[in-house]
Amino acid sequence: MSMIRFTAAALAAAALLLAGCSRGPEKAPAELEVVQAVGDLIGRRRNPPPPPAGLTRALLDQQPQPYIEVTIENRGATAYLTRALERRDSHPGQIEVWRTQDNVSVAFRQGMVIATRGLGGGLLSAQVPAAAGVAGPAQGGARRYTVRANGNGQAVLNMACSLHDLGPEPVEIVEITHPARHLQERCDGSGGAVVNDYWVDSRPGSTRVWQSRQWAGPETGYVKIRQLRR
Repeated sequence: MSMIRFTAAALAAAALLLAGCSRGPEKAPAELEVVQAVGDLIGRRRNPPPPPAGLTRALLDQQPQPYIEVTIENRGATAYLTRALERRDSHPGQIEVWRTQDNVSVAFRQGMVIATRGLGGGLLSAQVPAAAGVAGPAQGGARRYTVRANGNGQAVLNMACSLHDLGPEPVEIVEITHPARHLQERCDGSGGAVVNDYWVDSRPGSTRVWQSRQWAGPETGYVKIRQLRR
């Protein structure tokens, strides 16, 4: 999927998601405000400059659903995704799948990216070091990524990673500052040199990753994820 298609389709989907479809003949003033705000984002993407307008906490607080913001760095594409499902399997950590209305999706295990769909050349699966009750990576060690390659083919990339706790580092997300610790994975292997950063909630018992910058395969590159609303 090209940058233009992803940006327009995903942001258009975000406009519908954030608006919360009205079932009556007229939209409430709050819905109109949301549509206009996200529409401004789309318009500014298509006609730069000026820079895109930012979301506000007041706007987010009006929404009943959780949202994340995902930015693909090498395409300059940003989209807003809502949570589609949560589940557990035989491995540690909870799985969450977030997607746009046109089925561009990102799957996480305990806040770590384990798959992408609809991005082209995506990450088919990833083995990550999750542990129950731990946000982000639990330890260093081996990683295994399966990525799309050669059309409909697959390639397996093996990495060796070390985990570093960089200490307390609060993170600000749309007018709210969250207490967090900065964890960093430094990896090397058949995928090259990779650095993943996680800002995990530092409160006892929390398994929330507020913000991260993670590698999602050779073609997609790095994605930045921010938890806008739970």
